[in-house]
Amino acid sequence: MSSPVIPLLGLSTRPSLYRTSSSFNTRLSRLSKIPYQHLKTDHKHNRSITMSSSAVQPRITPLPEVTRLSPTVIRILGGNPGKFTLQGTNTYLVGTGPQRLLVDSGAGERSWISALQRTLTDEKAHISAAIITHWHHDHTGGIRHLLDWNSKIKVYKNQPTYLPGYHGSPVSLEQIGTPLLPIEDGQEFSVEGATLKAVHTPGHTVDHMVLHLAEEDALFTGDNVLGHGTAVYEDLGVYLNSLEQMRGLFKGKGYPGHGPVVEDGPGKIGEYIRHRQQREDQVIATLKRDSEDGWTPMELVKVIYQGVPETLHIPAAGGVTQILYKLRKEGKVTTADGGDRWRLTDRSAL
Repeated sequence: MSSPVIPLLGLSTRPSLYRTSSSFNTRLSRLSKIPYQHLKTDHKHNRSITMSSSAVQPRITPLPEVTRLSPTVIRILGGNPGKFTLQGTNTYLVGTGPQRLLVDSGAGERSWISALQRTLTDEKAHISAAIITHWHHDHTGGIRHLLDWNSKIKVYKNQPTYLPGYHGSPVSLEQIGTPLLPIEDGQEFSVEGATLKAVHTPGHTVDHMVLHLAEEDALFTGDNVLGHGTAVYEDLGVYLNSLEQMRGLFKGKGYPGHGPVVEDGPGKIGEYIRHRQQREDQVIATLKRDSEDGWTPMELVKVIYQGVPETLHIPAAGGVTQILYKLRKEGKVTTADGGDRWRLTDRSAL
């Protein structure tokens, strides 16, 4: 369920604060007309690809460029809507006083820095620190604009030199222009009205951090949990461990890296875990069928994803392969002669 849109309280009534640019509106309008597709990762080419768990997916609901979500949190969209980024990357201003914390920096769109500047002006506030949840370009791409505007802002990121580039748009330390500061697991960031505790939760990426907002018992989930659909992960086993950890961190809302607010954050995480377990159970059940030569990931897809368009079978095979890697680490499956055909190690024990 999408979160209700709350007017941006405390800001001036100038239309520019509530109106997005015409090009942004056009792109978001086009996006809202296409089905949402789940995200997976093509690890060989270091890029995201789409898949769908059913033939019909919910349509994307447009979100305002700037929205006050609570007395403490304002969401500013990154201005980069698309099939991978949904309505665009969510960035957040956090706090109630003259100093604010910024969560993520978007992809580097000029519309984002303009919206951020307008919001800060009307809030009579400035940014004391920016906290980056992970290295992907759609979260780090705005750092350069941010520092060009105000070079005094401190920018924090776990594993600060880990910026391998994304979607052909690498973000290097040279492009950023200043070293990023490290984030330690458990480190706290405080301003008036807000205390954020950073927790290392790899899975989506190795450097991924979530941020617990003590005043609301809410969690900025980064890209481990989204407002629509399911998320990209690099290592399924590590990702599931992080989801379990996240579920115990809070009882309130989830503020995701993409999509609307998740009203029941722990409940949504539980849905993610159950969905992944369902897929794993389906893989194991299919592997139990007689097959002298074992199963390739694509053969498993054709059984598990019956009714899903064949155009989505290749990305679905990527997700099945991740499940097989996890099961191999657990000693439950093996490959024939190191090839791409998989079988259970002990069919009777499962």
